[in-house]
Amino acid sequence: MAAALQAHNRPDPGSGRPCLPNRPLDQPNHPRFEPVDREKTCSLLLRSGGHHIAEHFAVRGKEPKDEVQIYTWKDATLRELTDLEVAPEARRRNAELSVAFVYPDKHGRFVLKQVGMTHSYGNGRRLDDSKALAELNFESGDYLDVAIL
Repeated sequence: MAAALQAHNRPDPGSGRPCLPNRPLDQPNHPRFEPVDREKTCSLLLRSGGHHIAEHFAVRGKEPKDEVQIYTWKDATLRELTDLEVAPEARRRNAELSVAFVYPDKHGRFVLKQVGMTHSYGNGRRLDDSKALAELNFESGDYLDVAIL
């Protein structure tokens, strides 16, 4: 095994860089975030609404009124959040949900960043279904902007 690992990490001829990082071949990739113990960790309030322009979030207290408030954790996946969606349009068999984060940049201006797309009746195999909020760099205080297409 050591010989196989050593050979596998030899520099790629021509590039001068190792092919893969130094880790055993049988070691699985770990998520970039720590899973949350939902029994012991307080949930966060997630405010979600349809797609808006970033300026609609600029004045505290005057955010869009069509929001849904959900208590969840940072390890919640986009599939989990899609399954919680309460709008009747989101229950259509062919509904697609476009997900974005809205947050202030370093200058205090709000930014809208697309982070994924799910379908109302997903099977968990779509690429974005398994993405967790923490994995997408969601921070407490960010808004989740969901448009039903």
